[in-house]
Amino acid sequence: MFGFDTLSKKTVMPTAETAIPGRDEAVVVPEHHFVNGRSLKGPYPDGFETIYLGMGCFWGAERLFWKTPGVYVTAVGYSGGMTRNPHYQETTTGLTGHAEVVKVVYDPSQVTLAQLLKIFFEEHDPTQGMRQGNDVGTTYRSVIYTTNDAQLAEAKAARDAFQQALETAGHRPRITTEIEPLDIFYYAEDYHQQYLAKNPGGYCGLRGTGVTCNIA
Repeated sequence: MFGFDTLSKKTVMPTAETAIPGRDEAVVVPEHHFVNGRSLKGPYPDGFETIYLGMGCFWGAERLFWKTPGVYVTAVGYSGGMTRNPHYQETTTGLTGHAEVVKVVYDPSQVTLAQLLKIFFEEHDPTQGMRQGNDVGTTYRSVIYTTNDAQLAEAKAARDAFQQALETAGHRPRITTEIEPLDIFYYAEDYHQQYLAKNPGGYCGLRGTGVTCNIA
């Protein structure tokens, strides 16, 4: 019963009253990306855009995008919840409401948003609700947080196109990806940033559905 109750709390979004309040102090992160040496927090070159993508555990998702040509820099963190400046141990309780996300800064002249969304939808299973494989909880839900109206519209159109592709392929569950304008992004702790570059044999839980997303 204890295990079921704990699991239930992790998969239900907290309310403003039940969420961990958090703190004013942000976690300290390195100035530069561990892999490419670019500024983690910016400023970024003029004309570049930023989108925030959650695909379950952010370790493997970040590696996926820092290896994508046209992506300038990546960082991992927490978005979509209520706790101010959350710590990792708090997010895993389900009592912050945050999802693990990857901040993707990209050059639109080198990689299109459609190409990034194709990677997003194909490389995880966006139909699993508050989990991704064996990783269970609100923090592992599928999310897209946008930074302008054009991104928001394109992300919703991509979701609808991939839903049709899933149905055509006989994949019955519906997409549960949360698509909203970004509220706030909190950087995750130093050791999470570019984790799989620092720990090449580390855990990566990415698993797609095997269905092609024909949008790029």
